[in-house]
Amino acid sequence: MEKVLHVQSVNDYARYVGAPVLHPLVSVIHYDELEQCRHALCEYGVYGLFLMKESPYTIQYGGASHEVQAGSLMCVAPGQKGGVTDNGEIIHIKGWVLLFHQDFLPGTTLERLIKDYHFFSYYSNEALLPTQEEWLRLERCIAAIRKELVEFPEDPHLRRIVLSYISLLLELAARYYERQFQVARKDDFGRKIDTALERYYAEGRQVRDGVPGVRYCAGELCLSPNYFGDLVRARTGESASRYIRRYLMEKARGMLLEGGSVSAVSDALGFEYPQHFTRMFKKEFGVAPSKVH
Repeated sequence: MEKVLHVQSVNDYARYVGAPVLHPLVSVIHYDELEQCRHALCEYGVYGLFLMKESPYTIQYGGASHEVQAGSLMCVAPGQKGGVTDNGEIIHIKGWVLLFHQDFLPGTTLERLIKDYHFFSYYSNEALLPTQEEWLRLERCIAAIRKELVEFPEDPHLRRIVLSYISLLLELAARYYERQFQVARKDDFGRKIDTALERYYAEGRQVRDGVPGVRYCAGELCLSPNYFGDLVRARTGESASRYIRRYLMEKARGMLLEGGSVSAVSDALGFEYPQHFTRMFKKEFGVAPSKVH
């Protein structure tokens, strides 16, 4: 069985890598200062930002292998898993880690907003890629949090100050997240979705599971449904459900033009009821499937 480090407290990881314990709910680790760091495949019960300046290792991140790119930002949330199984090797990484527990957030604006930061909720093999100047800005924010935790541990303003820095970091990450949507190639992403849908029907999964949905496509691309939906809208200009529906109806029209009956096409695509298929087809093309010749 794979060896997993359960990071239920922010300091579970800090103690594992030999970093100072600074606060019960917030941990800042500077990889450059560690002497005996080892690999860890972590299952997270906390939020984390990994600002990787240098890491020559292939990690498991978002359910897929990922070559860590210099200057990348990886985000994790409770319930996610990532890293490399510990094999006893002493490793050398440069960068920063910020971990914070959800118990640090109650009663704050960030507690309400954090669910909207979809870069936390995805299981993607894509990290965020800030520019060098942006990376330095992130580094300064994390370093400032550590300075507050070290120098003012009993200060009554500490929590609000640290929360302000965390909020700033997340807004900066949101900026990079949205920008990556804009620069990604739409055609490549659309082909990946189409390939997943083609594979669904080639494997006959519609017989057991019905028509494919957003959750299936997201899982095939190693993405959470939220993140997948964001990507589809940014890269194609339409919702994920609309994209999938359009694919299904184009496939249906081709089958009808080849002589398939409405009921046979409906069954072949995995619809439970022909009436549901008919309504969707008419909504897409403005005519009933029985009128296609």
